[in-house]
Amino acid sequence: MPFRICDIRKLEHLSSLSMEASKKKCPLAMGLEDIAPLVRTVEEIPEPITTVIKGNIPSWINGSFLRNGPGKFEFGKDNFNHWFDGMALMHRFYIHDGEVTYSSRFLRSDSYMRNSEKDRIVVCEFGTMAMPDPCKNFFSRFLSRFKIPKATDNASVNFVKYKGDYYVSTETNYMRRVDPQSLETKEKVDWSEYIAVNSATAHPHYDREGASYNMGNSYGKGGFFYNIIRVPPPEKVAGEDKADFSGAQVLCSIPASDSRKPSYYHSFAMSENYVVFIEQPIKLDLLKFMLFRIQGKSFDKVMTWEPQYDTIFHVVHRHTGEQSKVKYSAPPMFTLHQINAYEDKGFLVMDMCCGDDGDVIGDFTLENLRRGPGEEMDKFYNSMCRNLPRRYVLPLTVTDDTPSDQNLVTLPFCQATAVKTGCGKVLCTHEELYDEELFQYGGLEFPQINYAHYNARPYRYYYACGFGHLFSDSLLKMDLETKKLKAWRHPGLFPSEPVFVPAPNATEEDDGVVMSIIITPRTEKSTFLLVLDAKTFTELGRAEVPVNIPFGTHGVFNEMQ
Repeated sequence: MPFRICDIRKLEHLSSLSMEASKKKCPLAMGLEDIAPLVRTVEEIPEPITTVIKGNIPSWINGSFLRNGPGKFEFGKDNFNHWFDGMALMHRFYIHDGEVTYSSRFLRSDSYMRNSEKDRIVVCEFGTMAMPDPCKNFFSRFLSRFKIPKATDNASVNFVKYKGDYYVSTETNYMRRVDPQSLETKEKVDWSEYIAVNSATAHPHYDREGASYNMGNSYGKGGFFYNIIRVPPPEKVAGEDKADFSGAQVLCSIPASDSRKPSYYHSFAMSENYVVFIEQPIKLDLLKFMLFRIQGKSFDKVMTWEPQYDTIFHVVHRHTGEQSKVKYSAPPMFTLHQINAYEDKGFLVMDMCCGDDGDVIGDFTLENLRRGPGEEMDKFYNSMCRNLPRRYVLPLTVTDDTPSDQNLVTLPFCQATAVKTGCGKVLCTHEELYDEELFQYGGLEFPQINYAHYNARPYRYYYACGFGHLFSDSLLKMDLETKKLKAWRHPGLFPSEPVFVPAPNATEEDDGVVMSIIITPRTEKSTFLLVLDAKTFTELGRAEVPVNIPFGTHGVFNEMQ
């Protein structure tokens, strides 16, 4: 049936209404429990300690479950303001022959070492400004406010891999190489010493040949650019123990739609042949960025949610670096994590977790997370948006002759739409990838798939955390064919991002296990590694360890050869 201009406006309006309705359909929280113990400083455990096994840890699992996240929230009398600011604490659950040991180490970043030496916060973080040295005279302290602070190397977000080596990363231009077995901190890596970028995400993608892809910023007289980075596969050199980024290159530089207000991004999508950068309406005000040091404001204050801007999907061929001339857009939305992307019959299918309020990033202050149980905690949680899984479908064969009066998406299993609205412009509206049962779990985030075998390919299952609290309080398995879910949820237990590990010689997509670290604010030193059968989503076993672990961010499974 032909689409009229009024139909296109209606699609935009309906998309906006559906996002707001999804927020309202999630049940209001009442009596949320205190989670302050999940955001407090803990001690590191550098030497592996044994765990108590309950149930059965499959003997075929052989490797390390590595996790990252904030673990120290104060130095001396100074306290960090935001959850993201805490010093990186790396965790390792080593699994072998059904037995598990645990160890952890603080990343010996320059930020950690300088703060420790001074016993106060001297390095600026996302939500915390370092104050001038009180021992300096007034004139020196005044001048120090006019200096642009160096980016932090407190890499507390993820474990990533380049050329066979592990690094911990955040969203600045600095990473740290680490030993995945001892968790020893090695050399600092500055992206700008290898390619012309000023930062990179903590969520690279990997192709089947072993190359790594990422996104980074650059800015100068020519404007602000989003850059697609490629690091080639490893070339084995015996005896070398150093960071290797030789051959790294910028595949494509995408100019910001508004060079004065570039978009914040946390990740990107990649299919077999394309990289998709999602320019969303979370904006960084560069003028404020230049002035924030003088005004004594932290970096999170220069980010604003501006829904008057559309979301733009920039499509780049990952083998040639050529950018599509078609401008794909969608009504304003906010996304942190993509689930998967793949190509099918001339279409690019992108699945991601989306919300309708980008202010949520700045809301995770330690003050908010430590509100304690009661009405104020409930009110804060109920005011936040719910992130939900959505699908966008981009037609890849749009030309000048493509009609402007019809839905271009012809995939039989898709309800998403794409309508040509003008010369080289396509408006996309999403399909919801869930049924209403998901609302009972507060939406979902931290999605993971069987990455090794189904990344950039058609797939059926993904795993995620449900958010019935400010931190995740359930583990979910979603079936995209039926939009039905399986759940693991127990009162007072807060799981980390699920990581899928395929079984040896697996013949089905969900043949394997899902692992997650479970923590609780109710009992001291009651942490355990949970292992679920990925197919049935039932517990196989757990490894209990008598330590406190703060709520973390991302992790990986490092298989031992």
